[in-house]
Amino acid sequence: MIELFMKQKVFSLGGKFTVKNAMEQDAYYVEGSFMQIPKTYDIMNAARDTVATITKKTFSFLPKFFVEVDGREVLTIKKELSFFKARYTIDAAGVEVRGNWWDMNFQVVKQGEVIAQVDKAWFSWGDSYKIQIFDEAVEHIILALVIAIDCAKADDAAATSATMT
Repeated sequence: MIELFMKQKVFSLGGKFTVKNAMEQDAYYVEGSFMQIPKTYDIMNAARDTVATITKKTFSFLPKFFVEVDGREVLTIKKELSFFKARYTIDAAGVEVRGNWWDMNFQVVKQGEVIAQVDKAWFSWGDSYKIQIFDEAVEHIILALVIAIDCAKADDAAATSATMT
């Protein structure tokens, strides 16, 4: 089992943060593009090799995020038209997200077997998540999925605050 801990820096310009392992060492680096179209997030391993890229589709009526892992597109997160509450769908190759993924408490299931558990840490400065991966073969996919969901949530929060001002 692999345990990763993700804590975003609240005031990070461009979205830079690290993902730590169980020994509190930097395991992954996440860097978001700043003032770039399309908006992207690169996930790099400890050697700074890119293992996944998240891209927000530009010029789309509803937000859509594409996730590439090891050079191939593995999942898409897209917002659905809804009038009362934000609704998103996750299209992932071979995996299903069960639970309250909007509040970052969910399981990732593949062929009926739980391959990952994600829990949001409450009472922390910024968003913090504990990611338990039970199938090491999908480590990059699970990490990219968690970060992509967080990107979709942040994008939705930014859009909501912009329309309220």
